[in-house]
Amino acid sequence: MNADTVMQELEALGKERLKKMYMSNGAREPLFGVATGEMKPLVKKIKIDQPLAEQLYATGNYDAMYFAGIIADPKEMAEADFERWIDAAYFYMLSDFVVAVTLSEADIAQAVADKWIASGEELRMSAGWSCYCWLIGNRPDHEFSESKLAGMLELAQSTIHGAPERAKYAMNQFIYTVAVSYVPLHERAIETAKAVGPVEVGQVKSKPKLLNATDNIQKALTRGQLGFKRKHVRC
Repeated sequence: MNADTVMQELEALGKERLKKMYMSNGAREPLFGVATGEMKPLVKKIKIDQPLAEQLYATGNYDAMYFAGIIADPKEMAEADFERWIDAAYFYMLSDFVVAVTLSEADIAQAVADKWIASGEELRMSAGWSCYCWLIGNRPDHEFSESKLAGMLELAQSTIHGAPERAKYAMNQFIYTVAVSYVPLHERAIETAKAVGPVEVGQVKSKPKLLNATDNIQKALTRGQLGFKRKHVRC
């Protein structure tokens, strides 16, 4: 299938209700409003196709960019490719759920994520921290440096309250993910969550919201999810 055919297929799957919902979260035109589950039959036809993924991502259409992340071949992507993708990711659903997810399956994931976390740019930081969440929630504990993740917990604790908005969400999720999915630092992450306390994030159309990693960690533990790992990161 070529890019034009895929775009026609995606347009046919679009729903106005979902389009409005995506736009309320920060998506902008062009987009069709396609449910991610509705993309699966199309994914089965195409499987992995990096050149097609690049064409679709370059359209700037939110649904096409999301679909590009599913059919991309992360191991074929160089750091410059991920930099180009994050440059075009104009809101968190692209940075954290397309770019970060795709990056998490690349061999250079941690190196790129580290640079993004240190960048000071909101969506790069958000994508970097989110990438670690996808990594930790999927890969065996032995693939990570315990001392490095401990240092990241310290960084999150000392900087989260002054971090950019979307970075706060991702850093809070990082603390939660380490506590639940990385057993060697389970207790340390719980201590970090308690030390951080509730994290206030602004809401454009309503009162500020409080993120509380401690509460969410406890809920996960109650469900017996300590050590939880996803089988797959991408759809």
